[in-house]
Amino acid sequence: MRIDILTLFPEMFDGPLTQSIMKRAMDKGLVEMKFHDIRDYTLDKHKKVDDYAFGGGAGMVMTIQPIADLIDKLKSEHTYDQIIYMTPDGQRFDQRIANTLSLAQNIIIICGHYKGIDQRIRDMYVTQEISIGDFVLTGGELAAAVVSDAIIRLIPGVMSDETSALTDSFQDGLLSPPVYTRPADYKGRKVPEVLLSGNQAKIDQWREEQAYDRTKQLRPDLLDE
Repeated sequence: MRIDILTLFPEMFDGPLTQSIMKRAMDKGLVEMKFHDIRDYTLDKHKKVDDYAFGGGAGMVMTIQPIADLIDKLKSEHTYDQIIYMTPDGQRFDQRIANTLSLAQNIIIICGHYKGIDQRIRDMYVTQEISIGDFVLTGGELAAAVVSDAIIRLIPGVMSDETSALTDSFQDGLLSPPVYTRPADYKGRKVPEVLLSGNQAKIDQWREEQAYDRTKQLRPDLLDE
């Protein structure tokens, strides 16, 4: 998979997407990530990439020219499955979307700033608009990092135990059950006996019941869906 991220601040990705599992995925050649500085494509001699909104109002708007030129350049070199814009008014990101996007070969993610990008970019190029929640961030970089992480970890070969991702919360519409490790008794707080029984059928049943009960208590909306 190749992910091209269009941003005003490419250095913001130096941490989240260059460590741990993400770094191993890139080192293995399972994913290629490219970070493109939108300012490098502006024709403005002062590297200006924003302007006042037509009609007035507070805040600046990212201009169309540098983003359009950058997307055109990338599309001339690669075929993209999705061109994604991170925006608070987009579709709420969830595990189902992550699963679908993990099957893609090439993706562009556009990170907005200020009051957002010129609407014509959204009309002309964007194929999917995604939000990570009902709140507003300073820019789309952190949201893009979240989406990229969720996608990349699902690519076969990225995680050492591929079955781990299949038992994550939301994969089956439920939250994950509680998990425990050694010691079995910590200051009187003991691990449930069933997990020590060695009876895999009973363990699986317990986990399923716990997942359902936890979802009913913490996220009943998931059961409604």
